Amino acid sequence: MEENAPQVVVVEKKGNGMGTAGFVIALLGLIFCWLPVLNWILWLLGLIFSIVGMFKPKKGLAIAGLVISFIGIIVICAVLGAVAAAM
Repeated sequence: MEENAPQVVVVEKKGNGMGTAGFVIALLGLIFCWLPVLNWILWLLGLIFSIVGMFKPKKGLAIAGLVISFIGIIVICAVLGAVAAAM
Protein backbone atom coordinates (compact mmCIF):
# COMPACT_ATOMS: atom_id res chain seq x y z
CA MET A 1 0.00 0.00 0.00
CA GLU A 2 1.28 3.46 -0.80
CA GLU A 3 2.12 5.89 1.94
CA ASN A 4 0.53 8.82 0.12
CA ALA A 5 -2.72 7.06 -0.75
CA PRO A 6 -5.78 9.17 0.03
CA GLN A 7 -7.91 7.98 2.88
CA VAL A 8 -11.67 7.96 2.66
CA VAL A 9 -13.50 8.92 5.82
CA VAL A 10 -17.21 8.20 6.00
CA VAL A 11 -19.12 10.50 8.34
CA GLU A 12 -22.66 9.56 9.25
CA LYS A 13 -25.02 12.39 9.98
CA LYS A 14 -27.22 11.30 12.81
CA GLY A 15 -30.55 13.03 12.95
CA ASN A 16 -33.37 12.91 15.41
CA GLY A 17 -35.94 10.69 13.74
CA MET A 18 -38.28 10.67 16.73
CA GLY A 19 -38.21 14.45 17.00
CA THR A 20 -38.91 14.80 13.29
CA ALA A 21 -41.75 12.29 13.48
CA GLY A 22 -43.20 14.10 16.50
CA PHE A 23 -43.04 17.43 14.66
CA VAL A 24 -44.74 16.08 11.53
CA ILE A 25 -47.45 14.21 13.42
CA ALA A 26 -48.13 17.18 15.72
CA LEU A 27 -48.41 19.42 12.67
CA LEU A 28 -50.86 17.00 11.06
CA GLY A 29 -52.80 16.92 14.33
CA LEU A 30 -53.04 20.71 14.26
CA ILE A 31 -54.19 20.71 10.64
CA PHE A 32 -56.82 18.03 11.26
CA CYS A 33 -57.90 19.31 14.69
CA TRP A 34 -61.51 19.57 13.54
CA LEU A 35 -61.86 15.79 13.02
CA PRO A 36 -63.33 14.13 16.12
CA VAL A 37 -61.18 11.04 16.75
CA LEU A 38 -58.20 11.62 14.47
CA ASN A 39 -57.25 14.82 16.29
CA TRP A 40 -56.75 13.04 19.63
CA ILE A 41 -54.76 10.20 18.07
CA LEU A 42 -52.46 12.53 16.12
CA TRP A 43 -52.07 14.89 19.07
CA LEU A 44 -51.13 12.09 21.46
CA LEU A 45 -48.69 10.45 19.03
CA GLY A 46 -47.08 13.79 18.21
CA LEU A 47 -46.68 14.56 21.90
CA ILE A 48 -45.16 11.17 22.70
CA PHE A 49 -42.71 11.21 19.78
CA SER A 50 -41.66 14.77 20.58
CA ILE A 51 -41.04 13.91 24.23
CA VAL A 52 -38.94 10.89 23.23
CA GLY A 53 -37.07 13.08 20.72
CA MET A 54 -36.18 15.52 23.50
CA PHE A 55 -33.80 12.93 24.97
CA LYS A 56 -31.75 12.66 21.77
CA PRO A 57 -29.27 15.08 20.21
CA LYS A 58 -30.54 17.72 17.75
CA LYS A 59 -33.65 18.68 19.70
CA GLY A 60 -34.89 21.47 17.41
CA LEU A 61 -37.77 19.66 15.73
CA ALA A 62 -38.66 17.86 18.96
CA ILE A 63 -39.09 21.23 20.70
CA ALA A 64 -41.16 22.50 17.77
CA GLY A 65 -43.29 19.34 17.98
CA LEU A 66 -43.90 19.93 21.68
CA VAL A 67 -44.92 23.54 21.09
CA ILE A 68 -47.27 22.53 18.28
CA SER A 69 -48.71 19.77 20.49
CA PHE A 70 -49.48 22.27 23.24
CA ILE A 71 -51.07 24.65 20.75
CA GLY A 72 -52.99 21.69 19.34
CA ILE A 73 -54.52 20.72 22.69
CA ILE A 74 -55.67 24.32 23.17
CA VAL A 75 -57.33 24.27 19.74
CA ILE A 76 -58.87 20.85 20.40
CA CYS A 77 -60.34 22.08 23.69
CA ALA A 78 -61.67 25.21 21.98
CA VAL A 79 -63.32 23.12 19.25
CA LEU A 80 -64.84 20.80 21.85
CA GLY A 81 -66.11 23.79 23.81
CA ALA A 82 -67.67 25.30 20.69
CA VAL A 83 -69.36 22.03 19.81
CA ALA A 84 -70.64 21.61 23.37
CA ALA A 85 -71.97 25.17 23.42
CA ALA A 86 -73.76 24.65 20.11
CA MET A 87 -75.68 21.66 21.45
